[in-house]
Amino acid sequence: MRKLFGELNLTWPKVIIFAIIAGLYTGFMAYLPQARDTSFADISITFEWWVLFGTIIIMNSKSNLDSGLKCIVFFLISQPLVYLVQVPFSALGWGIFQYYRNWFIWTLLTFPIGFIGYYLRKDKWWGLFILVPVMLFVGFHYSGFLRETISFFPNHLLSTVFCAATIIIYSLFIFKDKKIIKVCFIIALCILVAMTGLTLFSGSEIYNTTLLIDGGELDAHFDDTYTAYLEDESFGQCDIVYEDGIEGYMVNVGFRKTGHTRLILEAPDGTKQYFDLEVERHSYEITESTENDG
Repeated sequence: MRKLFGELNLTWPKVIIFAIIAGLYTGFMAYLPQARDTSFADISITFEWWVLFGTIIIMNSKSNLDSGLKCIVFFLISQPLVYLVQVPFSALGWGIFQYYRNWFIWTLLTFPIGFIGYYLRKDKWWGLFILVPVMLFVGFHYSGFLRETISFFPNHLLSTVFCAATIIIYSLFIFKDKKIIKVCFIIALCILVAMTGLTLFSGSEIYNTTLLIDGGELDAHFDDTYTAYLEDESFGQCDIVYEDGIEGYMVNVGFRKTGHTRLILEAPDGTKQYFDLEVERHSYEITESTENDG
């Protein structure tokens, strides 16, 4: 691990090849339907992997200027590739590059970040003022992923573990001075404990959505005299509400987990209508069930 953070011969050709591989892989994960809402697609949305890539480049550069230039070139190559890979498969076509705008702004910032970050190689105590904000930044990612994992286990479990692991790794292998390492390690543990506590205190995530509309596509007819509930109550809770905007009733639900269950719509006379539900993190598929006997 020590070799990764300061003992690599990271030449310009290697940086360019590294950027191409990172961009192609990220673009593929962003497109792949099977990776959606998983840790494998997180690299295309959040920063934790890119922080690691940037840190490796910084710690294996030869000067401040070398570090800044290699960082910005790495991101100028990798980030456009992420979107270029998706162009043939996206309904937006070349229009998908509209999402590159924010990443381009971050790319411009990588030069000063790389330039300043090089001072970590000096192995001085004031390097903590550079590294601790980085660990804290990854810590917020850890908190977000942990909340997702707790709410929709095992979603984003690998990303949660990755963020926690890299925070610890940064604290142990960036510096060589043992006293600085001890202080940095304690800070890393404090960040993880604080973020874990903050996550547990804030509660779990809930996916709120509308499942049915009275007289909608599934031809379900109901009002507030009906009862709506999920066959597996651990998935969440349903409510029938009146919506003034459509002047009709809707079945709303707050999902607490993903997977397969059924929605049951029960009339005042006790007759029931069943709907199959396939729940994902940010979407669902509902169809009328062929098995209505419960």
